[in-house]
Amino acid sequence: MSDLFIGFAGTGLLFAIIICGAPIMLALIAVGFAGIMIMNGLVPSVSLLGTMIYPVVSAFHFSAIPMFLLMGFFAIRAGIGDDLFEACSKWFGRLPGGLALASTGATAAFGAASGSSVGTATLFTRLALPEMIRRGYDRGFAAASIAIAGTLAVLIPPSALVVVYGILTNAAIGKLLIAGIVPGMIFAALLATTVLTVALMSPHKAPASDQRFTLKERLWSLRMIGPLALVIFIMLGGLYAGVFTPTESGAVGAFATFIMAILRCGPRGIQLGKALTETVVLTAMIFAIILGGLIFARFLALSGVSVFIQDVLVNGGLDVWAVVTIVTLVYLLIGMLMDAPSLLAISLPITHPVMMSLGYDPIWFGVYVIVLAEIGAVTPPIGLNCFVVKGAAGDLVTLEQIFRGLMPFLATAFVMLGLLLAFPEIVLWLPTKM
Repeated sequence: MSDLFIGFAGTGLLFAIIICGAPIMLALIAVGFAGIMIMNGLVPSVSLLGTMIYPVVSAFHFSAIPMFLLMGFFAIRAGIGDDLFEACSKWFGRLPGGLALASTGATAAFGAASGSSVGTATLFTRLALPEMIRRGYDRGFAAASIAIAGTLAVLIPPSALVVVYGILTNAAIGKLLIAGIVPGMIFAALLATTVLTVALMSPHKAPASDQRFTLKERLWSLRMIGPLALVIFIMLGGLYAGVFTPTESGAVGAFATFIMAILRCGPRGIQLGKALTETVVLTAMIFAIILGGLIFARFLALSGVSVFIQDVLVNGGLDVWAVVTIVTLVYLLIGMLMDAPSLLAISLPITHPVMMSLGYDPIWFGVYVIVLAEIGAVTPPIGLNCFVVKGAAGDLVTLEQIFRGLMPFLATAFVMLGLLLAFPEIVLWLPTKM
């Protein structure tokens, strides 16, 4: 058997194992190592793993991931999500679709603090969905607005997924984090515009609230948001100015949200041991996926699969836009079936070299891939965030209602992709000023 045949056979086997329900991290490690062993033998393969794993797990920039995750868990315990939804409801509630607008704005802001799309979607489903249904909102539309707004957490910095992309591609993590600011704000604004448009065209789906609040009440609702905004400003400002590394920025954010949680719920209410345990467990899972992805990437490189696909797509006479379309469709299809870190680990060994050969900037491609992962997280028939919202909502809404409500938001997401392709400076402007 040729190495190329072994590479394609291993890739097919990987997807077959994943479809059968095996953990993706184990599938990546098993297939990658077995393929390397078949081509090189047992002893050289073990030696290769020994020299490859330690430099990766001991790298300083890896520690940014647990810092960002810990910040998110502290933010949840500090009740920041409740404060954000309360403030946004008081400021935007009287607009058409005001509660959905409030939920979108609060979700985007909380995503900047938590970095977790699953945690953000769960929290705001419990906070906002019952209130929207009580106010007469269409159940599917209300749940869908939360599901897709929750994905903003992986784009708006700080984001652990951005760090994963940086590790897998050796891209500058600090620039990647800064690059997500403008696209994240634009995407949030587009989603809010979609909510407002649907509310104006179909008032029965998102009625305006008749509840009034005084200016004093609105200003008072910002009391807990100010410190969070200051923390995020310091984190991103420090990154932008070169004062902080991504890890140091995450440590600042984790410490600040820890203090906020202590002030809000006391030393016992913060459940420090549980927060640390959750951080360790999730960090270990992400590390395992990254290591599996690196092992599988080495297998693809040694077998020649990566070079073969790159040669077919880049030198096979295909138009650049045809290649970009193929890459986009691959991410959308695979993104429907698995979580974002696994998606990056499996796909980047192939797609990243292809896009770099076409002359695309690695920072731009990182943001583009993150947006594709966001779309995959809400696209039927799987759509991880849709299942998260359904699980948190219980009997309040069905999956079918959520998927139907997502249609205008998915159209908006494709508009966002078009903007990134047409105007790459949306992504690159801030990083080039660092």
